[in-house]
Amino acid sequence: MSKKLGIDLYLHKLQTIASAGYGIGLNIRFAAPAMTFRTYPREWIEIYNNNGYMFSDPMISWGFAQLGTCRWSEMDVPDPQNVMAQARAHGMNYGIVISYGSIATRSLAGLAKVEREFTDVEIIECQRIIERLHNETAPPEQMTYAQIEALQLVATGGRHSEVAAQIGISESALKARLKSARERLLARTTAEAIQRASEYKLL
Repeated sequence: MSKKLGIDLYLHKLQTIASAGYGIGLNIRFAAPAMTFRTYPREWIEIYNNNGYMFSDPMISWGFAQLGTCRWSEMDVPDPQNVMAQARAHGMNYGIVISYGSIATRSLAGLAKVEREFTDVEIIECQRIIERLHNETAPPEQMTYAQIEALQLVATGGRHSEVAAQIGISESALKARLKSARERLLARTTAEAIQRASEYKLL
């Protein structure tokens, strides 16, 4: 099973548990996550983004101060902008926060339900899934010279045929290198692979 398929299966499982959606930031480094996934109500996501609530969100504050899990109802964190109350107004009545990883590369997740609190069993299952997602999406320590070279040259705007000729390989060989780079970086497109490689300081 490919890593991408595994990630999709984990996310699907989370969605079956979190009836009101989730927000996940994986392997956060230098304040930017390597990957994000959000299924909260669209209207709430827009309000959250437009008001910059990530800077005052009690979940994020808790998640960077602690490791483990906590129900939203049990968080003892200031909420000056009433983020949690506004979330409840959009159907996210109950929830949990999960924090995993080192302070240098942390993953945070918030999961919500409409109807009831998360059970202890559900919390443990969600925590295990977030840990697996964190580990499977960890930035690669390094890439091959061929992968880096291919991404760098394509990043300058060269066409595949031009880049292949510059390197001295066939166009199909170049495409194979780009595909292997995308797979290593868990990127769907070459542009996304270039962006991630740059963020990871691999280029």
